[in-house]
Amino acid sequence: MARFIKKISNTIGLEPGALVYVGEKKTEHVRISIIDYDQDKFTQKYIDNIEDCFLLRDTKTVSWINIDGIHDTALIEKIGNHFNIHHLFMADIVNTSQRPKFEDAENYMFLILKMLYFDEKENDIKCEQVSLIVGQNFVISFQETEGDVFDILRNRIKMAKGKIRKMGADYLVYSIIDALVDNYFVILEKVGENIESMEDDLINEPTPKSVQTIQDLKRDIIFLRKTIWPLREVINGLEKTESKLIKKTTAVYLRDIYNHTIQIIDTIESFRDTVSGTLDIYLSSVSNRMNEVMKVLTIIATIFIPLTFVAGIYGMNFNTAISPLNMPELNWRYGYVFAWIIMISIVVGMVTYFKRKKWF
Repeated sequence: MARFIKKISNTIGLEPGALVYVGEKKTEHVRISIIDYDQDKFTQKYIDNIEDCFLLRDTKTVSWINIDGIHDTALIEKIGNHFNIHHLFMADIVNTSQRPKFEDAENYMFLILKMLYFDEKENDIKCEQVSLIVGQNFVISFQETEGDVFDILRNRIKMAKGKIRKMGADYLVYSIIDALVDNYFVILEKVGENIESMEDDLINEPTPKSVQTIQDLKRDIIFLRKTIWPLREVINGLEKTESKLIKKTTAVYLRDIYNHTIQIIDTIESFRDTVSGTLDIYLSSVSNRMNEVMKVLTIIATIFIPLTFVAGIYGMNFNTAISPLNMPELNWRYGYVFAWIIMISIVVGMVTYFKRKKWF
């Protein structure tokens, strides 16, 4: 349940904009990295004091300031004060239960996105909030922990691949969102493989554990839908904003991400329909197996009913000395063999009849 609703009781009763970290308790040191670049030069470094990046606000180069660790609310407040960020936006940064959203302020833009990754050990989808503050020539990104899906983007900037070194901060924002969206496809591919594997198990060998697997997949798909669906509004807002921070040349790329987002949402909806139908597959498979078992037992019982009848008759042991009508077969030389011939003939006849009817 924690992945759907995070504990926010610590914020109840506080004034709007109060910086209270909502998320898993962190004790790690905050990690601050800076990438500063233009068409001709590139600089990447890590700093210990947040004040060292304040000068980047007014430079002509594009600066990407990444903060790993938002549990230090005092540091977050320093950044907000220097870059003139509204206190409500700063409160949203440290509250990791926010839904993806886009806000257009006069001199900057504020975005909240969700970064997803698949934990192979726990076989589960993990989520982390990524908040972005976009200015004229800078982008500040906030994450809960170290590690992200942006290493390929950083390498692209370093190696000057593509257009990113020739473009501004708006294109950097597009590239960050694009990296997140591309990783969504990786998550969907993994979920799709799990659904196919589950369907094969349901058809071939359904077990009571299959119900739990179906429920886990339903929960994952609901979580994906809740996380990704609002992204469409975010990208649509970026594309249609009248802010001077988003150039027309970048709007074309944003439309491409929008199309990818719609494709992801359609895939999630198809997954949801598929998983919803898997419970019916499970019940049908269990019912079919039960029917097969009952059919075999019914055939066996049907075959033994006449045999029991014959055995019951010849087990009555009436005295033939009193009357010749009392079980004359008891005095026959081959009476025992005769009884077996009757029973075997009944079995062969019934089996032949059942096969002609294709009952088994």
